[in-house]
Amino acid sequence: MKSLAKRSVPILLVSVIACLALPVWGADKNKDEETIRNATTVLQAMVGSKDIPLSTVAKADCIIILPSVKKFAVGIGGTGGRGPMTCREGADFSGKWSAPAMYSIGGASAGFQIGGTSKDFVILVMAPSAANKVLDGKVKIGTDATAAAGSGASASTSTADMLTYARTSGLFAGVSLGGASLDPDSDANQRLYGKTVSAREVVSGGVKATPAGQSLVSLLDSKAGKM
Repeated sequence: MKSLAKRSVPILLVSVIACLALPVWGADKNKDEETIRNATTVLQAMVGSKDIPLSTVAKADCIIILPSVKKFAVGIGGTGGRGPMTCREGADFSGKWSAPAMYSIGGASAGFQIGGTSKDFVILVMAPSAANKVLDGKVKIGTDATAAAGSGASASTSTADMLTYARTSGLFAGVSLGGASLDPDSDANQRLYGKTVSAREVVSGGVKATPAGQSLVSLLDSKAGKM
């Protein structure tokens, strides 16, 4: 029996990894656009609830919206999802919101329960140095860039590079995402814009936003213009 239990653990872990990878394997441009539309829906909910202060969003250099991030736990928990990041255009991140570049999030967490959850995450990048790190490649939250659970109704006074939030039961609240990794989704960016393009090129104005991307950008420009 013990031998059978030992063999079951790797099988369960492989199953978890496969579940997390399936959305990527089955991705196409329509699904990429759907992900951006879902992110816009998350942003609309955020604006309506006022759980994340728009004054704080307006001070951000970039915003990453990750709708329906999946988290599974089978002895070791795994997190996987993707969504758009849009930044202020310009070298100093002072312009209007850019066309979105797609990013993926992944990480590991301790846990012993068997089950799965799905949450929406919003990450506000508050420092140009952190924004540049995210644009340059894979970044581990809490290690490569400092992070803090975002504040509620009042504007945050945190000095962290990133403010992180999650939506549970319709409400956004500050949450720790330390240990999670953000990585540009190069394949999705190529599908969306029809050419090989880096995340930095996307947010620097090197591409035209797709219809879903334009809706996201328009909402941000109207509700969270630069302070």
